Amino acid sequence: MGLSPFSAPSIGRTGAGRHATRCPISVLGRLRYLTAQIFSRQAADFTMTQTATIAEVEDALARERTNRAIVRYWLYLVCLMVLAMVVVGGATRLTDSGLSITEWKPIHGIVPPLSAADWREEFEKYREIPEYQLQNKGMSLSAFQFIYWWEWTHRFLGRMIGFVVALPLLFFWVTGRLEPRLRPRLLLLLALGGLQGAVGWWMVKSGLVDRVDVSQYRLAIHLTLACIIFAYGFWLARGLAPHSTTREAPPILLALARLMAVLVLAQIFLGGLVAGLDAGLAANDWPTMLGAWMPEAIGDLSPAWRNLFENPIAVQFDHRIGAYLLLLLFGIQAVIASRSEAEAPHKRRTLLVLAIALLQATIGILTVLWEVPLATALLHQAVAVILLGAAIAHWRGLKGSYPAVTAMEARG
Repeated sequence: MGLSPFSAPSIGRTGAGRHATRCPISVLGRLRYLTAQIFSRQAADFTMTQTATIAEVEDALARERTNRAIVRYWLYLVCLMVLAMVVVGGATRLTDSGLSITEWKPIHGIVPPLSAADWREEFEKYREIPEYQLQNKGMSLSAFQFIYWWEWTHRFLGRMIGFVVALPLLFFWVTGRLEPRLRPRLLLLLALGGLQGAVGWWMVKSGLVDRVDVSQYRLAIHLTLACIIFAYGFWLARGLAPHSTTREAPPILLALARLMAVLVLAQIFLGGLVAGLDAGLAANDWPTMLGAWMPEAIGDLSPAWRNLFENPIAVQFDHRIGAYLLLLLFGIQAVIASRSEAEAPHKRRTLLVLAIALLQATIGILTVLWEVPLATALLHQAVAVILLGAAIAHWRGLKGSYPAVTAMEARG
């Protein structure tokens, strides 16, 4: 006869053939056994579920790391193109090529003149502006083509940057490779690029009527906005990079890094004024200016504020003082970092930024002493952007990477 789950094993009494009796204690034991079996199965199921969940999180984190790397390298490419754009823009200014294209055609302008008739048409448009009539009268067609190609290349690069930002952005968005936090920020990056194109034409327009050069104010704004775009893209890229830091950086270093990035941008704005006024040729000695520590012509314009933006001597003087101030602050930052409890990567970055700043100051001095040769001046402009990138990388490194979205969702 079979036993039910609640039946106890037979316990013999004295004498054979006696029937087994049920023991209450054995019933309780069976209950404990079944309860243990139920809970052990639940525990096993829970363990399997937890194991599956951990594996899923690890897979999601791996995908997130891959997506971050792809987006990061794309942003590096964008920043590299912006750097090239700044250098070509500098060459366009230094060769007086910026006014060679007198119209803004965002779409059709991508096609350069392809025939002799096209070249004659473009040349005739250039002959109508003051720069030709007052400065370049009698210019040959071949000389015009030289300056035209510089300006066309500058605009072409701008268009290519727009495509390199917009098309991958759309692809990454549609394929789900973008973290939610990045989407509005990358749209802002794209919008800044469009704004930069409009600012560029606004700058060119200032030189088409009543003057032979573009406004130094608009030139400085155009250059500074390009560097803001570079800095913003590089900031986003470095936020997606893995950082080896394990503890929070000292607040003083974070504050200094933020200040230094802003001051480098301000110095670049002053450099734009120097370029717009040809102020690099105003004084070609160093460490003095025109033989004096403070040249007399520094305050020639009235009202006094105009000297800060319109007096070539004063603008070059301000640019020099800005460089000295940056070097001093970069040195202070390195000393503070070395004496703080900051991690080794933070300390190394302060030394790297200081070294780049020293290199940039040296190139600037040579540019002045050699009377602004094209190659040296362009190198000076390129290293300025590299210095900005180093300052941004240091600031972002102190803050660390963006938190992993998958990890936050798993904790939630």
